[in-house]
Amino acid sequence: MASTSALSAPPQAARMGTAASRSVENVTETAPTEVDDGNISSGRSEPIRLSRLGPVLQVLASLLWLPQAGLLSLSIGSLAAGGTVGTVSWYAAGVLLLGIARSVLAALGNRVAFREARAALSQCRARAVGVLASRSPLDPQRPASGLAASTLAEQAEAIVPYLSRFRPARLRATVVPVAILLCVLTYSWVAALVLLVAAPLIPIFMALVGWRAKAASEAQLAEMGGMNAFLLDRLRGLATIRAMEAVEVTASRLRTNAENLRLRTMAVLRIAFLSSAVLELFAALGVAMVAVYVGFHLLGQLPFGAWGEKLSLGEGMFILLLAPAFFEPLRDLSAVWHDRAAGEAALDALRRLSEKGPELPGSESGQRPAATASYAALSVRVENLRFRYSPQGSPVFDSFSLKVASGEHIALLAPSGNGKSTLLALIAGLALPEGGRILIGGEALSSDNAARLRRKIAWIGQNPHVFAGTLAGNVTLGRPDMDRQAVRAALNLAGLGEVAARRGPAPVGENGVGLSGGEALRLALARVIATPQAGLVLADEPTAHLDTVTAGSITDALIAFARGRTLIVATHDPVLAARMDRVVDLTTMNPEEGA
Repeated sequence: MASTSALSAPPQAARMGTAASRSVENVTETAPTEVDDGNISSGRSEPIRLSRLGPVLQVLASLLWLPQAGLLSLSIGSLAAGGTVGTVSWYAAGVLLLGIARSVLAALGNRVAFREARAALSQCRARAVGVLASRSPLDPQRPASGLAASTLAEQAEAIVPYLSRFRPARLRATVVPVAILLCVLTYSWVAALVLLVAAPLIPIFMALVGWRAKAASEAQLAEMGGMNAFLLDRLRGLATIRAMEAVEVTASRLRTNAENLRLRTMAVLRIAFLSSAVLELFAALGVAMVAVYVGFHLLGQLPFGAWGEKLSLGEGMFILLLAPAFFEPLRDLSAVWHDRAAGEAALDALRRLSEKGPELPGSESGQRPAATASYAALSVRVENLRFRYSPQGSPVFDSFSLKVASGEHIALLAPSGNGKSTLLALIAGLALPEGGRILIGGEALSSDNAARLRRKIAWIGQNPHVFAGTLAGNVTLGRPDMDRQAVRAALNLAGLGEVAARRGPAPVGENGVGLSGGEALRLALARVIATPQAGLVLADEPTAHLDTVTAGSITDALIAFARGRTLIVATHDPVLAARMDRVVDLTTMNPEEGA
């Protein structure tokens, strides 16, 4: 189980950078991702609402081309009929004003759509982070941290172009061609028929290409997330990789992953170019056919197709100006078709991160209990405990019982994999048991009081995580109730006073770069010492992998802090166990009798 050093900032919540007690919305079971004009549904109980203002403004900007094209046609017809420059100037002024209005509406629509898309992305991220922070550290199905970070920080960005560009483009492709078709139909049924025949071919081929594009985008995102998770995991274990002389093997696998990602990316780009080529082909053919008809009609070679008399030059120019605009929304839709595939894949990835799992008890409480400097030693009573990591797994504990008196110091002994860390996590309220109950200070642990009880518990883990930052920042962990004097005293009691004075404000590297293993553990102990309200101290292998001298000093500091408090230590260290009031061997004790 991952670890930190104070239950006021639990392991999973500290790693995610979010307090585990923050309010989190419930998640429904998986459902397909859907986007319509009004909301986004990504498998969650409440969809994200999006207004139609941005797309509507962009549609209005596109529709203003109709009167602009009409004024241009009238001006050309007027000049051909011998009109004066003064008459045409009025048409030119109208075109200019309409052009300014188009630019303003288009810019405003783009800005509104982008802001709403960015807000929707923030909401999706907040929900996903909230669910991740609320999941219990004992949940074996938690997403890998590298995958979660890649999805939240990198893949999720594909949602913004999807919402800000695809939705408006889809609405324009629905409304603008119909409006143009009706305008053309009022002058020539042949030109309208040409546009009507050419238009459906474009979305048909786009849909065929789009299905493949979505699958390719999902494969690319999965490959990217897997590579990021692999890279983060190997960076964390770089020292071990070097010690085992596995650098070349690791680098070879990383090169293979990078090559696979390159191939996936190129597949997505090939499909994007294919969809654009298909659209350009049919759009060019449609415009060319309209131009051929209008040209031969004005020359008298194709006298049919107009309603009644022959088309005038101005009417023919109007149709020619509208023909490219008829295909323009479809071309824009094709240009953002890849955004749709990538955006839906990103929404699905966020949905998977937001799927419901075993929750950290008390994570749904949005209230942070007030800190206090006073403490009272807490008794611990475990009655008929039953716990499994998954419903299909074998029980780790079955009818297990344990009694720890207030102020008592006990050591839990058992071979690795026999549940010592799991028992400490259950006592800390990081998960609820399947059966039985756990009483802390005579109060049964439940979802309603878990957050409040964790404020009275201090924790030291096997591998305490050290964040990039100062020593003081690693002690406070963002807790607002700690002042500099308390942090300085905690560092001195943990034996880091000289280190802190020597380093000053110099930051520590991520995962403790710049500190020895013993110093990192002392820093974890300082976090505990800076939690004066703790009446129960839980320590998971606090002296593992340390030399005898360092282990002895850590033990002295831990016992000194735990004086007057209840202390439960899971350990393999016989020296540490011998200094406890009582030793509990989990492999030999009678679970019905307790201890």
